Amino acid sequence: MKKYLSNLCKGGKLCKKVIIGMTVFSMAMTTGNLYAADMSRGADNFYVSNRVTVENIKFKNIFGMEIVGNLYKPIGLSNEKQYPAIIVGHPFGAVRQQAANLYATKMAEQGFVTLSFDQVFWGESEGSPRGAVIPDLYTESFSAAVDFLGAQNFVDRENIGVIGICASGGFAVAATKIDPRIKALATVSMYDMGEYFRTGLQNNRNSEIRNNDLQLAAEQRYTAFETGNVVYGPGQNDAVFLEAAESNDFYQTPRGQVETNDRRTIPATYVKFMNFYPFIDIDSISPRPILFVVGEKAPSRSYTEDAYNKAGEPKELVVIKDANRVDLYDRTEIIPWDKLTSFFKTNLK
Repeated sequence: MKKYLSNLCKGGKLCKKVIIGMTVFSMAMTTGNLYAADMSRGADNFYVSNRVTVENIKFKNIFGMEIVGNLYKPIGLSNEKQYPAIIVGHPFGAVRQQAANLYATKMAEQGFVTLSFDQVFWGESEGSPRGAVIPDLYTESFSAAVDFLGAQNFVDRENIGVIGICASGGFAVAATKIDPRIKALATVSMYDMGEYFRTGLQNNRNSEIRNNDLQLAAEQRYTAFETGNVVYGPGQNDAVFLEAAESNDFYQTPRGQVETNDRRTIPATYVKFMNFYPFIDIDSISPRPILFVVGEKAPSRSYTEDAYNKAGEPKELVVIKDANRVDLYDRTEIIPWDKLTSFFKTNLK
């Protein structure tokens, strides 16, 4: 981290402000198993079921970018019938093997066809430079997944729902607002990445920090243009991030670590989040239902509560006692599988 910031500061004039802004701005750092994994309460991120089949699939978004995912089917599914389907989006800076596959597997066990996917610029999906932040394309991925599922003869295209985990909750809200084919939406540990970069958690990002970040991003664009090489920041687990400890326990240990995902992003593209407002007009999703699930102890709980308060009916808020944000990624004993199942069975006929 020090070496990275030192390189940024050559030339001097932005050095102090860059360090301040970058420290809060990046949410990031470290690779390797530096933390002992807490496997309590049924943590089972890499769960595999003998009750479902899984197929690696590829499809393209409306811009021609290839998206790679997993398609899960309950054992015994008949190709002569049509089934309701659920799309599952992974957290920001993650890949489908981190939380999304678990949810897709568990919901497939309940009789749904499910699809998890790597966001563009991440995992096996297309997109260059890697780790780029483009909220509109992240949102588009959900509609592209609907395209794919709706074209399968064993899927009832009138009954497709979405589960968005962490930041994918915000992207899924944005997609559902403009795609009426999504008939039911559930968010888990939802993050509003736009609001995070505008005001932070607990309003800990002020105008000076935001302006420093914008200046840093602008300077990095010059660097990328002049050298032909994008400027990468650290990863996504900086200790200054209020939820870093729980994040590290998942991403930096065998509990949830995927070696091929170093979680590096491009700070110059973070500014795109400044213009991302997923909760504006969230009430337009009504009368399609929304289920909001959040941990009682998550500092980011306020994002879920804000969305819930702004959403129209029907809606439901489920708060999981003694749970933080990342607990709901993989702790199978406290994730409300029964609630998710009943919600989608009620609203996807």
